[in-house]
Amino acid sequence: MTVLVDCQGLTKRFGHKAVLQQLDLQIHAGAAVALVGANGAGKTTLLSLLCGYIQPDHGRVEVLGHQAGSPALNGRLGALPQDAQFDPDFGLAMQLHWLARLQGMSVAKSRQETERVLALVDLTAEAGSKVAQLSHGMRKRLAIAQSLLGEPELVLLDEPTAGLDPLHAKALRDCIQRLSAHCTFVISSHNLFELEQLCGTVLMLEQGRIRQQVAQVSETAVLRLQLCQENYQSLLPLLEQLPGFVSWQCTSPLQLELQYDAVTASDFDVQLLQVLHQQGIGYRQLSRGQSLEQQLFQSGG
Repeated sequence: MTVLVDCQGLTKRFGHKAVLQQLDLQIHAGAAVALVGANGAGKTTLLSLLCGYIQPDHGRVEVLGHQAGSPALNGRLGALPQDAQFDPDFGLAMQLHWLARLQGMSVAKSRQETERVLALVDLTAEAGSKVAQLSHGMRKRLAIAQSLLGEPELVLLDEPTAGLDPLHAKALRDCIQRLSAHCTFVISSHNLFELEQLCGTVLMLEQGRIRQQVAQVSETAVLRLQLCQENYQSLLPLLEQLPGFVSWQCTSPLQLELQYDAVTASDFDVQLLQVLHQQGIGYRQLSRGQSLEQQLFQSGG
């Protein structure tokens, strides 16, 4: 499996505060990787080190086989900084065109790439507009567009949907899912629901170190069922009779968490839906596995 990011003993201080402390990390090509953690945990600092914006005090940082910040990464590494800025007096297409040229693209290729990434973020109609004329959400989409120039192998996104309306946030998630077949994304976000949809692995930063790694792709035999009404007591004896049923618990007034044997009852979810239909019990959502929030925080601390 191809190693895209390799950090060994990574330490970064700002004054007397150690933001990252002897951090070891490897990221492989494949499904998107999430970075989570409290404010100040070191997420943005780590992404900045990977981009070469800042240098570590100690340790080694390699990206795609090169030292972070190397010119050899031009066009291979894309990034959305948390505070990305553009010249307010120039048009969108013009700025993307010159950014592509700085990556070494020809005039024709840079124009082609500009059109492609503007379409990906639904800004084709604003290609000639000045950045000063854009809303906050449009500027964020422009910043995402520049991170995708040249179809990079690795893209680092710092809070990509912050400031986006629900429609464009969903469109961006769909875009990331499509592009993930050819590109690996590393996404820093506080939106656990979003990360749960997008990422195969979640890395939790705490006090400058990787405290926990959660593999989203698992064989955990858990179903979460959100009902429309609380009078579900008559449903429980029927669920307990289903083949493969192990246990249940009520995690909120309208939500049940059901554990079952996935080996002997691979169609447990289908049987569950049949029971709900037969009993005329409505439900809002049925999802597989523990939520990311539960996996990260159920052990406390």
